[in-house]
Amino acid sequence: MKTTKRVLTFATASLLSLSLLAGCAGNDAASSGTVATDGSTSMEQVIGTLGEAFEQNNKGITFTYNPTGSGSGIKAVQEGRCDIGLSSRALKDDEKASGLTETVLAYDGIAIIVHPDNPIKDLSLENIAAIYTGKITNWKDVGGQDAEIVLIGREANSGTRDGFESITDTKDACQYRQELTSTGDVITTVASNPNAIGYASLAAIKDSVKPLSVGGVAPSESAVQNGSYVVQRPFMMVTKTDAKLSDAAQKFFDFALSKDAVELISKAGAVAAR
Repeated sequence: MKTTKRVLTFATASLLSLSLLAGCAGNDAASSGTVATDGSTSMEQVIGTLGEAFEQNNKGITFTYNPTGSGSGIKAVQEGRCDIGLSSRALKDDEKASGLTETVLAYDGIAIIVHPDNPIKDLSLENIAAIYTGKITNWKDVGGQDAEIVLIGREANSGTRDGFESITDTKDACQYRQELTSTGDVITTVASNPNAIGYASLAAIKDSVKPLSVGGVAPSESAVQNGSYVVQRPFMMVTKTDAKLSDAAQKFFDFALSKDAVELISKAGAVAAR
């Protein structure tokens, strides 16, 4: 089945991108080629921002991002269908053994989200785990209204789900009402149901949902950076261990890890790893 790629082509550059990149080493107006990335939907804001800046500074290079989910992105780079895979979870041992290497690009908080009308503002990590494993099924048991809790989560191969379940120690025990295939779908579903709870990348949160604090700590860039917000995970770039990237792909890889990318990653709602 052919997968449609989302091509990030931009007519105008933002002033931020231009100012940050004006002095970036390696600028070459004659650069050409393509950079194909594939994977985590949670990384859309970060990769979109970096891809925009990169294309503006490398006019001859086309950058593409295919938002298929972490598991699919890992498989895509493994099979040679993209240059760089994108994963919002660490590689498993068997994936590393198969010849893949992970490089941490940034860190992202996983926000626990509810409908804006839900009076709950804070949950402990233990309460979140109890809710998702079906031990707590009514909002009144955690200080909310008398209503059944509707559990929304991601599909099995999602990096966000893997991160959430690992942190809350609920792997293979969550009692989901719906398992959705993208961050956007989770946000839209929770926004439409006053009794729903879900989880999504902090970088993707919109005003249509309310992020909860966890153990008294609100999800924010600074809280992720200092480690006080505990529901967080890495954003990874995945490459083949023994295969050299194309010149264009290597140029993007180096840019994404450079000091010039730090503020761009921050603007996209994540914390640069380097």
